[in-house]
Amino acid sequence: MSVDDTFVLYDLRVEVVAGSGPMVCNHRIGDCFEVRGEDIRFPEGQTFPLYPLAAILPLLPAKQRETEPNDWMTTDTDVACPDPLCGALFRITRIGRRTFRHGDVTAVPLPDPS
Repeated sequence: MSVDDTFVLYDLRVEVVAGSGPMVCNHRIGDCFEVRGEDIRFPEGQTFPLYPLAAILPLLPAKQRETEPNDWMTTDTDVACPDPLCGALFRITRIGRRTFRHGDVTAVPLPDPS
């Protein structure tokens, strides 16, 4: 009997939205990227500033996973730009679900179920 080694992750969209003040970094309202599994995809010809990306990256694996309805990781979608003088917000939206197999993403075997 084979063991089901599948798991589900959310696909994400990260989009620049208006915040409380002027934007001073190199991003514009509507700039975005998507996360699908372990891949980040940028629209053709679009760039994204390094420092906001570095601030957002640690949140993405948690946002990809199923969370409890009352968990702040479920309800809070907007992240402020790390530059204290920049008013941009980055909205993280779950846009789909994708199924993966354990053996396709790691060399570490699952524990023996017996």
